[in-house]
Amino acid sequence: MLVISSRQFRQNQRLYFERADKGEQIIVQRGAKRSYALTPINEDDVYFSAEMVNKIKHSAEQAEKGEVKRITSSEDINDLLGI
Repeated sequence: MLVISSRQFRQNQRLYFERADKGEQIIVQRGAKRSYALTPINEDDVYFSAEMVNKIKHSAEQAEKGEVKRITSSEDINDLLGI
């Protein structure tokens, strides 16, 4: 693990990005109490795809219109889950 200052990072960003790409852990310290990890991300790290965001928006619109299924009993849960 490599710990650097924010100044060092600014001056040599390319070097630190390349090292992170090779799997090295890079920690950038900002002042005495703040630190950040520099890590590359890939598709698995993206929490919501555009498709998922659209599904969430659609569900929110349905809820606003009252197009929801109310679950009030364990039987309702079983029906919903197909049990």
